[in-house]
Amino acid sequence: MNILDIINKKRLNSSLSKSEIEYVVRAYLDDTIKDYQMSSLLMAICINGMNQDEINYLTDAMINSGETIDLSNVGGATVDKHSTGGVGDKTTLIVAPIVASLGVKVYKMSGRGLGHTGGTIDKLESIPGFKVDLTKKQFLSQVNKINLSVVSQTANLVPADKKIYALRDVTGTVESIPLIASSIMSKKIALGASNIVIDLKVGSGALIKNLDDATELATIMINIGKKYKRKVVCLLSNMDIPLGYNVGNSLEIKEAISVLKNEGEENLTNLCVALASHMVSLALEISFDEAREKVINTLKNGDALAKFYEFINFQQGRIDEMNDALYKYDVKAPINGFLTNIDAYIVGCYACEIGCGRRSKEDVIDYDAGIIIRKKINDYVSTNDIVFTVFSNSEIKDFQRLLDSLTISSKKIELPPLIYKVMS
Repeated sequence: MNILDIINKKRLNSSLSKSEIEYVVRAYLDDTIKDYQMSSLLMAICINGMNQDEINYLTDAMINSGETIDLSNVGGATVDKHSTGGVGDKTTLIVAPIVASLGVKVYKMSGRGLGHTGGTIDKLESIPGFKVDLTKKQFLSQVNKINLSVVSQTANLVPADKKIYALRDVTGTVESIPLIASSIMSKKIALGASNIVIDLKVGSGALIKNLDDATELATIMINIGKKYKRKVVCLLSNMDIPLGYNVGNSLEIKEAISVLKNEGEENLTNLCVALASHMVSLALEISFDEAREKVINTLKNGDALAKFYEFINFQQGRIDEMNDALYKYDVKAPINGFLTNIDAYIVGCYACEIGCGRRSKEDVIDYDAGIIIRKKINDYVSTNDIVFTVFSNSEIKDFQRLLDSLTISSKKIELPPLIYKVMS
């Protein structure tokens, strides 16, 4: 086969065959196909899309590019969770220990940041000493001991996706429904959990910008789940504004702890409770209401917080050694009025610019950099009010781009829903 023929075929919006997709995945993994050629194909897919058969072929090929994990010999209920990525999205750091504290085994393989969206692994690596690379034996052993482990994508588990994932981040092909669906589901299926809950972000700060596209993506992932006999629940949640108050790796660890102490921001807490409740409901085969009661109790009695610290300690994190940034800047509102929007995309891009994310695969993250949002939607602000505090290990002189994220109006707005709908 010839990669140029395959690129041109997809460029002309024709469907690729199973053998063509298998060839592409195999040849890219062994470097027969180069980055620039794969980038061209990814862009053609991003523009023209893929049908369900092509997506299934791509998912199969990525699963088969490496080893899989068999959980059939693991006792107890298992569940996996994924977020499609957003700004200030630290839900895994909160939800996973909540669910694990209730006796459910949480097997989680997380990714790094994509574009303006943060990644769970980057956040965990802001904790000194935290090990994100465990062997399969270590990974399974830890889950059996404490019900929870979160690791980065291993070299042997879906290696094709890992390589493609990194390329998408720097080639403008992140926001492709087929590529998102196959990337997420190949990892979830290879990891072995029979129950999967997906937080599908929708809005300015998400990969998916509107509800129609989010519904399409959820439908595709649910269909892939059915093919592999997995139960999949998708929550379509609002990402027009950042989630919670903190944006940035170490800052988001600190905010996760606040939620687990039952002191968290309302939207972030409510979303985490909903996600955890669906995970517990699926895994323990109980009603959502019964699961939600368990989730709220484990937050109140401190078990979820204790599980978080146990998890960090097991993966050798030293959370008491986390650093503060060298520079701290308070940014004030430019005018008086009601704060009616904080554009998540602009905030996410600004956070990336000050060191929270990567512009290229080689970029080094400033784990201490970030933004704390000091006001909520519909708060009245004056020109003396601090709306953001910005942290960095490098000097920053211009905050206009961040201020551009704000909409300040004469009247309050009707608040949009936090969760648009739940699909299964």
